[in-house]
Parts: sequence; C-alpha cells; structure tokens
Amino acid sequence: MLKPTQSCCSASRSQDVTHEAGNNAPELAQPRGNAQSGDMVWLEGGEFYMGSDAPDGFPADGEGPVRKVRVDPFGIAPYAVTNRQFAAFVDATGYVTEAERFGWSFVFHLLASEETRARVANVPQEVPWWLVVEGAYWAKPEGPDSSVEARMDHPVVHVSWHDAAAYCAWSGTRLLTEAEWEYAARGGLTGRTYPWGDELKQGGQHRCNIWQGKFPVKNNASDGYVGTAPVDAYEPNGYGLYNLSGNVWEWCADWFSPGYHRQTAPANPHYTDPTGKRAMRGGSYLCHRSYCNRYRVAARSSNTPDSSTGNIGFRVAMDRV
Repeated sequence: MLKPTQSCCSASRSQDVTHEAGNNAPELAQPRGNAQSGDMVWLEGGEFYMGSDAPDGFPADGEGPVRKVRVDPFGIAPYAVTNRQFAAFVDATGYVTEAERFGWSFVFHLLASEETRARVANVPQEVPWWLVVEGAYWAKPEGPDSSVEARMDHPVVHVSWHDAAAYCAWSGTRLLTEAEWEYAARGGLTGRTYPWGDELKQGGQHRCNIWQGKFPVKNNASDGYVGTAPVDAYEPNGYGLYNLSGNVWEWCADWFSPGYHRQTAPANPHYTDPTGKRAMRGGSYLCHRSYCNRYRVAARSSNTPDSSTGNIGFRVAMDRV
C-alpha cells in the first residue's frame, strides 16, 4: 500500500544543502536586465485567502490554516521556463548545471530507455521509481541517449534551485514567493481546488498533465502525455497562466517550513529562515490522487536546493517596473 503522505518528488541529493547559488558556479555573462518585462502577465496584487483545510489535503505539509494574505503587484511569466529559454541562457553564459557537475540526476523509470535502465546501479530505497542516471541533465533528460531537440517548448527539467536562481540573475527576473505563486495560480477564484475550479476534468476535458493509471507502473496518458507537456498545453487560468497544476514542480523563493502559515506575515509573506529545503509548488506529471495529490493550488512540497529530477522546473517573476 502506497503511503499518500509521501511525495513522488522526494528523491533528493544527500549532501550539505545550506549553501547558496554560486558557491561552485562558473562566472556568468552580464545580466540581461529587464528584457523579459514584455513577456510577463502583470498582476495587481491584493488580498486573497491562501491555504487549504480540505480533507483531501496534507496537514503535515503545512497547507493550512486558511488565512487572508496580501501581495503587492508583480509580473509573472505565463509559462514555465522552456528548454529553448534555458538553452539561450547556457549559450550566453556557459553555465554548467548542478546535475552536470554531480554527473547524474534522477530519471523516472518508465521514461528511461532499456539501455539506460540496464546501466543504473543505484535507486533510492524509499522511492525506487527514481533512477540515478549518470549523464542525465537538462539537455539529455532521460540520460545520454536522449535529447530535448523535439521538446524545446517543454519546460526545462533537471534544474536545481541554485540553477533556477542563476537563470533569474542572468535574465533580470526572480523566483516567485509561495504567496505570489498561489495568488497567481488561483486566477481570481476564491477557495477553489484547482486553477480553473473544483472539478479535475472541466466539461470532460483534461486541464492538466498528471498521472492516469496505477502509480508508478502504468500511465494511461489519457491527458496526452506520459512525461512533460509543452508549456502552453491545456487552457490557461483566469489570469492567462498555463500549467500551474501538473507538468512540472516549480521552485519558489521560500525556504520550506510546515509552519509557514503560522510563521509568516499576512502581508507579502516570505519564509527566509534556512531549513535545508526550498519550497516547490504545482505538482507534476507524476502526481496521482492515490499517492501525491499535490496538484491542488494550496498544496506544497519541497526538496533540497541542490536536487534535480526529471519533473522539477521553474517559472520566473518580476517586480513592477
């Protein structure tokens, strides 16, 4: 019996996790400044009800209590950062991701080729569907025999929190706080489960890329995708934002704490005390209601900031210019 309190994304690197981006990073090219400002959706901010006390949630994750929170105006990218965008960053800077420097990353077992699986020598005991694949990184997401050439409009994966922060420093952007992320994901709706409402399939149509079938052995892919989907797949929410449920987890600026709602201010909350893990939001293509029901807008998860997997990406934000 799978334990529903565990997360499909819990594969993490075991090392010192309190260091910040740049300790071993290469020297970067000059930042692009605010070149992406025209690509942003600009939100006015304001008050909203954040969190969930719903019975299908995970209280141990600190999803509640529900409270009124205020965020200032900000800009948010309508899509997660794509392989094409990340490739431009790497081409401009020569940046080497942490997955490349470690020499391996976590790949979901059904996505790896038979040849790659045959070479795997290590898997995490608690989450054996994650394979430690040597040579897996953002440009070769399933290992050395894979490529993103046909997936340039898919979200970049195998990026650590440090990698995401480095991209933001170059592009003149930043990561979203958890409060900003949830405000944006709700799309103007109050107290709803998903960015579009309370029904997972609205009008019988799939609205996100998650797992269908028996996790982790069979994905029926009735939503159209086994792995990642293009960043503009499915209908956007009320703010014109795409794939805030499923597809890939998105790194946030906050350190992760289960006491988040009791420990942060009601105005522009941001958890800044180092805890060893960074917050992630949105769920991924591996989430399933029987196991990792964390593709709800109030759901939270975390990972060490040096970790990378085939279902973690990020989205960028900007302060009002």
